[in-house]
Amino acid sequence: MDTPPDSTSAAYLLVTHGSRDPRPEVAAKALAKRVFKKLSDRSEAPLLVETAALELQPQPLHQQIQQFTDLAVGQNIRIVRVVPLFLLPGVHVMEDIPAEVELANRAIDNIYNVELSIQPHLGSHPGIIELLANGALDGVCESPKAQILLSHGSRRPGGNQPIEKITDRLHRRCQIPVVAAYWSVEPNAELRVCELVAAGCDRIRILPYFLFPGGITDAIAKQVDRLRNQFSQTALHLAQPIGVSDELAALVSDLADLNIGAA
Repeated sequence: MDTPPDSTSAAYLLVTHGSRDPRPEVAAKALAKRVFKKLSDRSEAPLLVETAALELQPQPLHQQIQQFTDLAVGQNIRIVRVVPLFLLPGVHVMEDIPAEVELANRAIDNIYNVELSIQPHLGSHPGIIELLANGALDGVCESPKAQILLSHGSRRPGGNQPIEKITDRLHRRCQIPVVAAYWSVEPNAELRVCELVAAGCDRIRILPYFLFPGGITDAIAKQVDRLRNQFSQTALHLAQPIGVSDELAALVSDLADLNIGAA
């Protein structure tokens, strides 16, 4: 006789964007291990934590979800949570991932009795401000006069609104001006640096609002080097991406576990 599934057991699939650069995948897997430990500390129920990517994978995300569900059911787990490791509510979070989960749900419904859902994206956690503030107060750039919060940016209407709110909160926390810039849309970092230099700022810290090092953060570093040459009288400090940490794992665990067992 089969063992009945534990209603408190759950499987969590952490979904990243996907990259040709191997570093984000390595970091995501390292984060998944920390999330597993955090969730294990909260409950003795069996659980599973793995990673998947929306793009640049041999299989589309919905097939990765189906395979993960197979793995979960094999461990007698019938609750599957998809956790988007995305910082902005852009097209990927609001459209692409839900569409992939719906495709997976249709296929799974024909095979298993499984509860499959999407958890809130990482950037929605209010604690993300503290992680950014740690970079904003890292002390490497002595007494910056202004900071630039540099995000990937979204072309989706309203997708960048959270960044404006974060800059306001960082300003209140750090007590210096904080402006937003974007990698994929305007205003970009170069424009913001030009504006701040023109306003008399000679010490500027740039905070990359990116989870892990990768191709884009490398390109940002090269851009900052060019700006240092262009504005040789201005101290430009580029902070590190958020990176893998127990603090980040705690935020992901909060979102992963949200509403589990409620009802």
